[in-house]
Amino acid sequence: MIRPILSAVIFLTQLFHPGLIQGDIVDAISTLFKSANSKEISKNFSPSVELTINEEEDVYTKAQAEQILRDFFTKNTPVNSTVVHLINTNPNYRFGILSLSTKSGKFRVAITLKKTANTFFITELRIEPDK
Repeated sequence: MIRPILSAVIFLTQLFHPGLIQGDIVDAISTLFKSANSKEISKNFSPSVELTINEEEDVYTKAQAEQILRDFFTKNTPVNSTVVHLINTNPNYRFGILSLSTKSGKFRVAITLKKTANTFFITELRIEPDK
């Protein structure tokens, strides 16, 4: 009697692993890009972010990066965002490439995230016109 219950508990523990429940952070960020939600995206920023938008590159604070991203969304209203490429094999690192369609054109968004204290934070964000 105990053996089937123990097997079920072990199965459910593996099934509902915190990483699986959370889903992938890159998918969540893609959804935020589609809705142009710079405030929610910035919650995933590390204290300093290397930000490149249309060849303007610098390291910004979280608040500065949010403002720059908000300005980008004002000029380029998103229509759709999809994950094109995802690297999630390292438990402390994520990298994703999004295809961002806006009313003014298509962009390629590269996102680098590093894990700190069990949470992934965006350390680098690159938004470039899609070629």
